[in-house]
Amino acid sequence: MSPEPLHQGNLSSPTMFLLLGFSSAYRAWVTLCLCFSLIYLVTVLGNLLILTLVWLDTHLHSPMYFFLGHLSFLDICYSSVTLPKILRDAFSPQKTISFVGCITQIYFFLCFGGSECMLLAAMAYDRYLAICHPLHYPALMNRKMCRCLVAVSWLSGSISSLIQAFLTSRLPFCRSNRIDHLFCEIPFLLKVSCSPNAPLNKAALYVFAGTIAMGSFLLTVVSYVHIIGTVLRRGAGTHRAFTTCTSHLIVVSLFFSTGAVAYLAPHSSDSTETDEVLALLYAVVTPMLNPIIYSLRNSEVKGAIRKALCTGVSRVCTKGLGITVE
Repeated sequence: MSPEPLHQGNLSSPTMFLLLGFSSAYRAWVTLCLCFSLIYLVTVLGNLLILTLVWLDTHLHSPMYFFLGHLSFLDICYSSVTLPKILRDAFSPQKTISFVGCITQIYFFLCFGGSECMLLAAMAYDRYLAICHPLHYPALMNRKMCRCLVAVSWLSGSISSLIQAFLTSRLPFCRSNRIDHLFCEIPFLLKVSCSPNAPLNKAALYVFAGTIAMGSFLLTVVSYVHIIGTVLRRGAGTHRAFTTCTSHLIVVSLFFSTGAVAYLAPHSSDSTETDEVLALLYAVVTPMLNPIIYSLRNSEVKGAIRKALCTGVSRVCTKGLGITVE
């Protein structure tokens, strides 16, 4: 039995939301579930591979890969907030989520997303120091600075998401408890809210979200303006160093462009399926692509993967032949 819709005038918070997800005309659940399962598997395994390589390979014990390890951990967390719930709903006749569960999902989704925004900006700053100030780079980007930048990324994402989740939890809902989306997201909860101060609430929520997103985006842009200026000014000597930025630039472009389209594009009842596809792009597909991009575009990561594979094969062969190495 579906949760009863809220009636106009009942200014309260529902105990349960109904996630409508893909419409019946759009539904091809077997194919979708296989795709989502494969995407989640690739996301977790790919990012775990990056984490393991950064931890074990001494050649990757540098600030750039320290940040990359944290990015991989964030990507696992980011996709885990939404994908397992989407997969579970695919096999459930009633796609519901509690009010507390919905606000919790919003908090962690924004927390990991905001932290990733700031971490990408920190990675851009790291590349700026490495290319524009190579002589002072070891002193400026020391272990303490790396840890501080990661801590600031996590704290800024956590505090911003906590405020947004709290403001969302205070919204009254009197129109409906049906969310026309795959998971809980603030724009879709604002649609079903009937707060008399809805424009003010919406503005406050977007200010907090925009501060993190735009702040980190502007820091990234400024860093790359200086990097490109230095490369053009110094010539061939810095071109090789600039190649270390290409993977990061692709990841930044994917993350910010998909997020901007999903959040800044107008939402209407006629574009529900488009909104869901966009949501899947930045919430599910981007975390899967990040380790693939870094593996294909980064020679040091590719070298670490080859080394790990060779070590693993040699150990298997040694054990299979019964040879013991003293």
